[in-house]
Amino acid sequence: MQHRHLTHHRFTLAAIDDVISRGRMEDWFELRQAVLDDPTTLEKVAKICAHYVSNPYAQRYHFWMNYVEARRPAA
Repeated sequence: MQHRHLTHHRFTLAAIDDVISRGRMEDWFELRQAVLDDPTTLEKVAKICAHYVSNPYAQRYHFWMNYVEARRPAA
């Protein structure tokens, strides 16, 4: 996905936010693969989603926060 204002293809916080808010299914598949490949990406996704989960209409962020919680190891 070509991100607004971003000239790279790394999953920075801004890129993750962009993928979640504007991405298509293919972009989500790519983000999911990045999470599977690098556990630090999972925490980046959680950090982004934490800002939006208080909004009940931010369904994309709720979806990804639920994904994060399902992927985290049980305590």
